[in-house]
Amino acid sequence: MTFLPPPKARALIGDFSDWERDPIPLAGPLTLEFPEGAYVEYAFLDEEGRPFPDPDNPERADNPWWTYPRAIRLPGFRYEAPPEPQAEPKVARHRLGERRYYVAETGPYPRATVVAQDGVAFYRTAGLHRVAQALLEAGEIPPVRLVFVEPIDRNREYRFHEGYEAEFHRVLEQVEKDHGPLGEVVLVGASLGGLFSLWQALRHPERFPKVLALSPALKAHPGGMDAYRDREWLLEQYAEAQRLPRIYLEVGLLEWLLGPNRRFAALLADRKAPHAYRERPSGHNWVTWKQALAPGLGYLLGTV
Repeated sequence: MTFLPPPKARALIGDFSDWERDPIPLAGPLTLEFPEGAYVEYAFLDEEGRPFPDPDNPERADNPWWTYPRAIRLPGFRYEAPPEPQAEPKVARHRLGERRYYVAETGPYPRATVVAQDGVAFYRTAGLHRVAQALLEAGEIPPVRLVFVEPIDRNREYRFHEGYEAEFHRVLEQVEKDHGPLGEVVLVGASLGGLFSLWQALRHPERFPKVLALSPALKAHPGGMDAYRDREWLLEQYAEAQRLPRIYLEVGLLEWLLGPNRRFAALLADRKAPHAYRERPSGHNWVTWKQALAPGLGYLLGTV
């Protein structure tokens, strides 16, 4: 794929450059090789290092946090669109102190509760509640309750933060008080949210027996803040744990977390832990993660 930089572009960034970590300097057109059928999100940097969108590409990336990434689908790209429901679950908005969270149910007497970090993104961008409703209507999963928990400072809270852990458990206690028993709990998270979900399942295996982890930010350790260079502390803990959760794990081929996630999947395989693992020809983004919701929920909650 050849990038044709506009006049003010001085560098190229994207999942393939780890975004802010390794901008690629530009002196003219630049050709990069990607996996067959790749989905690529990218942007340019100006001379002051500020990101801006490609003015010649109108296709915006489906990104809830940044407005500047643009997207390109290479020949052979196949998007596995999440199923669409006939009816959409109603979502109730709640607060516990400053913490916002949302609750939805796909049917009466839910047998399980699906709890997502980065709640607003999984609700508005990913439509997790709609995917769960569609799977219920198709007879592929039982009725579930969905809880979307919104972070206040995700970069701090999701990195093994015991203060947020305690507040997260209080949110679940309040949900149980207001809506009834949680039943079996499935934790869902992407990137740092996936890291927190895997950590919670390790610390509380009886309460959190299943995890849907999407590109979990496994380059992390307690006290660390460098998502690219920190050691893979959680893998060390999983290697020594007596009990492991059931895990559905996905990652993109274009992201810096590919290696850590491959090592984590290999660890689960070596320990014969129940898991499913998949790689997609895309990056650390919501196009990758939205495609994982239906197969992930089916694997963890499937009735077949």
